[in-house]
Amino acid sequence: MLEKINSPEDLKKINYEEKNILAKDIRKYILDVISKNGGHLASSLGVVELTIALHSVFDTPKDKIIWDVGHQSYAHKILTGRKEKFKTIRQKGGISGFPKTKESEYDCFNTGHSSTSISAALGMARARDLKGEDNQIVAVIGDGALTGGMAQEALNDAGCSRAKIIVILNDNEMSISPSVGGLNLFLGKLRTKKLYRKSNGNIKKFFGKIPYVGNFIIRKAQKTKNIIKQAIIPKMYFEDIGFTYLGPVDGHNIEQLENILKLSKAVEGPALVHVLTKKGKGYKFAEENPDKFHSTPAFNLETGEPIVKKEADYSKIFGNELIKLAKNDKKIVAITAAMKDGTGLGEFQKEFPDRFFDVGIAEQHALTMAAGMAIDGMIPFVPIYSSFYQRGYDQVIHDIAMQNLHVIMCVDRAGKVGADGMTHHGVFDMAFFRIIPNLVIMAPKDFTELEKMMEFAVSLKKPIVIRYPRGGEDKDIKFNKCQEIELGKAEKLKDGKDISIIAIGKKVADAMKMAEDYKKQGKEAEVINARFLKPLDENQIKESILKTKNVITIEDGTKINGLGTAVEELIVENNLQNIKFKKIAYDDEFLD
Repeated sequence: MLEKINSPEDLKKINYEEKNILAKDIRKYILDVISKNGGHLASSLGVVELTIALHSVFDTPKDKIIWDVGHQSYAHKILTGRKEKFKTIRQKGGISGFPKTKESEYDCFNTGHSSTSISAALGMARARDLKGEDNQIVAVIGDGALTGGMAQEALNDAGCSRAKIIVILNDNEMSISPSVGGLNLFLGKLRTKKLYRKSNGNIKKFFGKIPYVGNFIIRKAQKTKNIIKQAIIPKMYFEDIGFTYLGPVDGHNIEQLENILKLSKAVEGPALVHVLTKKGKGYKFAEENPDKFHSTPAFNLETGEPIVKKEADYSKIFGNELIKLAKNDKKIVAITAAMKDGTGLGEFQKEFPDRFFDVGIAEQHALTMAAGMAIDGMIPFVPIYSSFYQRGYDQVIHDIAMQNLHVIMCVDRAGKVGADGMTHHGVFDMAFFRIIPNLVIMAPKDFTELEKMMEFAVSLKKPIVIRYPRGGEDKDIKFNKCQEIELGKAEKLKDGKDISIIAIGKKVADAMKMAEDYKKQGKEAEVINARFLKPLDENQIKESILKTKNVITIEDGTKINGLGTAVEELIVENNLQNIKFKKIAYDDEFLD
């Protein structure tokens, strides 16, 4: 069937039996490609039928579908003219693993970070209404993304807006019984009929005219009705804030999905369709371990095991060291924003369940909660991916740094992250953290230095940032020493008289390689591991610059306001003359 489908229009020409065959074909194709390329597998396997139903019922690209985060958009890409290109997903020069407006007219909004879809959908709906157009706007959001504060803000606004938008709640945490699904589908039909609303109003008017007892009868009837609704229909929260709630519906039954989606189109104002799906549907290993197959490297289809065995990485080293520290200090706690395994905290949770807190996709809450724990004497470690720390910037400034609280902010996935692309590269954190007063900012050159920095951070009663990259150590460079960490002190790794190479974090290994290249040219380079972006070791760096008069800085951040800028400022502020300076960092643009 997949060979016959080249656009959503083709879906409208086939029957339900053929669509079920198509769903199997799409799953097989996704598994074939992702087992070779790696990618976000479980989420996409779970929404195949939902994607087919959406593109069957709605008239895309005129009607707009916004996929929250976008992990689950693989079937959408396959059905919207990118069937052959899908083989290139997450590869250089290939298509993105997330929706991209530049990639297709069917991708109506760039996504990659959680909880943004309802806000974007409401904005599109309001723009549509102002322009007098009549297309449908659909946001597809998972139950995990719904924990994000931004999603709640958008629901609150959308519910009272009366704007015509449809929110699909993709709930993959619940099972479904046919009777509940059928009953709620029936009630959904009832609530969408104008006759229901009109008769409801007429009954109120009739009893309202009866003296003394009329309003009492209405109140009693309303109370009884609400009790029945609460007992029969889950998630009445959505109706209470202004949505027409439809569902739950079996997310793997295409016919039921299409019926309820057609009903949602008839609703006046905002509607929420509750869809129950199974994450990893159709692939045994992903169904049994959806967390493991949320984002997976290339794997063996027969066994589900990664093709390349995973080696130790910074996240794992962080998690192991945190357990050691926590055994010696009962004040240490760990906070994650729904990324327990990704940030290396799985074992910590098992070892210290009472000192582990997963707050859901809520980085802002995580950071302010950490501030609350710190002000009461605890020592919170908060590992969050660099690109997600952007979401909690106000909390870092207002709640942590301004109060000078002992919160240890661990910035995982700093620098380039590879196949996840533009929305996930962690290249901005040094720049945006550096301008915040009271922060101490460190980056380790290897695993040993990360462990030492964590130990140092526990003893330093200040707000601290430790940034480290995705993956493991540099395989070509092995450091044979690691001086003890002192606040604001750099580490000289190699003496030289011709060139000063100043680097930080994972780029210290590149600095050592560069020094070797210069040696082949007959030049002696001095290599300084800055260790601290803030406070910078001005004395040691200035001494090296004055000696060599030639300076190169290397970092895995932006040219603007990172290590290079800090050294540049040092040169200008100290009026150092006749200095040749080169800054190696990322340009002022988003990386693909």
